[in-house]
Amino acid sequence: MEHTTENKKFQTIWEEIGISNDFLFGKVMQDADLCKELLQCILPQLQIDRIEYPELQKTISLHLDAKSIRLDVYVKDTTGSVYDIEMQVINTKELPKRTRYYQSMIDLQMIDKGEHYNKLKPSFIIFICPFDPFGKGRHIYTFENICKEDKEISLKDDTAKIFLNAAGTKEDGTEKLRAFLDYVAGKKSNDAFVQRLEEAVEKAKKNRNWRLEFMTLLMRDQENIEKGRKEGRKEGRKEGRKEGRKEGRKEGIQQLVSTLRDFAISDEVILQKIQEKFQLSKEEAEKFLH
Repeated sequence: MEHTTENKKFQTIWEEIGISNDFLFGKVMQDADLCKELLQCILPQLQIDRIEYPELQKTISLHLDAKSIRLDVYVKDTTGSVYDIEMQVINTKELPKRTRYYQSMIDLQMIDKGEHYNKLKPSFIIFICPFDPFGKGRHIYTFENICKEDKEISLKDDTAKIFLNAAGTKEDGTEKLRAFLDYVAGKKSNDAFVQRLEEAVEKAKKNRNWRLEFMTLLMRDQENIEKGRKEGRKEGRKEGRKEGRKEGRKEGIQQLVSTLRDFAISDEVILQKIQEKFQLSKEEAEKFLH
């Protein structure tokens, strides 16, 4: 009975997610034409003839002791230029440093030992956010390396870090880009590209294999959270301290909130779920959302 209830909960979550969910976003971007059009929407100054089939959830790990990275959508075009597109729902306050690390890892796998540095192809790291990472109201923030003393001098290292903000308020970027970002924010649009994306999202959500994969991942995360709670309680008993159990419970709730936010679940739904699962009052549950 409990297993059936959990399945129904996960099914509800699957029905509620949209393009801002990184899992669903990755599945939709399997359509190379949609992926290319999105890149062209973000980078209208480039002429992208064709992209190689998107590589989804690409993992780069170059050393046993180094931190590996998992990229949402990793794409190359016919010139060899590389594009990493990330859907980032939570503001971790570390995105600038994260782009630095991603850039270094991508570069390290581009060329082999002994090869010349000029074999490094242009690369673009793109983060799509429902929040404003820099607080200036722009829909798009593009960073390239330029000389601090003379802004007209560019380093020309062929790298760019781009942050898209679905909460933008300025009239910057193209109308098509703003329509896409409005869609990420949950707003309706008559834009032709957005309409095609919405159709792709609805089609993806009818894919039974993807639904099963999503629910399996969500169930695995739930099991890890439960394991953390049990270990916390066990440690608390072992040390004879009530504080240990309390911390284990607190960590379990925080992990659940973080996981559900990763799946772009609304705070209203999260509030209800942690109230039910942990027997909390509304006031107690609300503390974990801040």
